[in-house]
Amino acid sequence: MAEKQAQETTRKIVDRPWGSYQVLSQGERYKVKKITVRPGEKLSLQYHQHRAEHWVVVSGTAKISLGQNVFYITENQSTYIPIREPHRLENPGKIPLEMIEVQSGGYLEEDDIVRLEDKYDR
Repeated sequence: MAEKQAQETTRKIVDRPWGSYQVLSQGERYKVKKITVRPGEKLSLQYHQHRAEHWVVVSGTAKISLGQNVFYITENQSTYIPIREPHRLENPGKIPLEMIEVQSGGYLEEDDIVRLEDKYDR
């Protein structure tokens, strides 16, 4: 019963000002999320102290700021976000951006986000 409750909790969609995310799977040193970013929206410029991320675009176009570089990836393309590297995800398109994020590291909670810039004043 506890295992079923954990799965249901993991599948909950979490709304954010830029869109939403849903945790699909997690273990001791990994977490897998489906992230949806509404057209024209962007996440904060941020970095993480304890985790790296791999992003795979499922649909739409992602504009990615990573360190000093800005680039675009589209469906079936991916990128790697190293620990402590400033990064931002944006949806410059007209359809929702859907991507899979795989986090790996020793600490995977939301309070590992260090925001450098945020249009939502969080």
